[in-house]
Amino acid sequence: MSRKIGMWLYSNGGGDVIGEQIISKLKERNIEVYNDINLRYAKVENGHILCNETIVDELDLLFSYNAGQQTQYQIFLYQAINRIIPTINSFEAFQLTEDKFQTAFLLQQHGIPTADFKLCHRNDKHHLKAFIKQWDKMVYKPTDGWGGIGLTKIDNEATLDIIMPFLDQMNIRFFYVEKFIDYDNTDYRIDIVDGEFVGCYGRRARNGSWKTNITSGGEVFLREPNERVVELALKASKVCGTDIAGVDIVYDRTKEDYIVLEVNGIPAFATPEQEELGLDFNNKKIDLIVNMIDEKTRKDR
Repeated sequence: MSRKIGMWLYSNGGGDVIGEQIISKLKERNIEVYNDINLRYAKVENGHILCNETIVDELDLLFSYNAGQQTQYQIFLYQAINRIIPTINSFEAFQLTEDKFQTAFLLQQHGIPTADFKLCHRNDKHHLKAFIKQWDKMVYKPTDGWGGIGLTKIDNEATLDIIMPFLDQMNIRFFYVEKFIDYDNTDYRIDIVDGEFVGCYGRRARNGSWKTNITSGGEVFLREPNERVVELALKASKVCGTDIAGVDIVYDRTKEDYIVLEVNGIPAFATPEQEELGLDFNNKKIDLIVNMIDEKTRKDR
């Protein structure tokens, strides 16, 4: 009897081709893939979660890999499925890495350097003014944002006074801010799969910006990692419990050390354009993911 897994992988940016390669390699190992298990279209009845006429909770594993399209309904079902069958990433790791505060807090508890951060209740706005006086510059971050969306640089108290009314209108429960890092507007993106280093590339903010995220206008460039950034990425991924992670690291010129800026649970594969640039880690990443699925479904059985 063959093993059966569900998969939901993004299709843009060459993701459809990546998905086909993963399915083909799993088929060689007698692992059948039920593709496009988008929980947005799932329903629950008679104790089972059904999606595309597939009983998801009777599969051997669910591989969910689609960033930026997770509704509360999908997350709710993801959590339920995770209690029954293995998921990649686990729901716990997915939930953790979706939250910038929870991730930074856990990393610091394990001695991994991050940006200095503070959190306060929405009714205690006076703390924010104390923070800006202490730090000079800081960045407001939605704890569950991605791709640089919502990040706001606060240069002084006057800027803080301007944006406060807008934050009030958003009905935010709490405020999470980080000290603005003195860096060269570039970062390292380190890909990790199953505790192994996969690849590295750099991202550079466009002129006049400080955001390196591609969706915010940043550009990818070839960059060789050093031992320190790979070590930090491996530790961060392990602490967060991720099977797959993309760890963003920058060099803090004030602290004179590398710091982990973010741990992403769904880091993108290199796009065809990026492969032409020279990013060549896709095949290794695919093989490691296929090996991990093979092993996890064997252990479960």
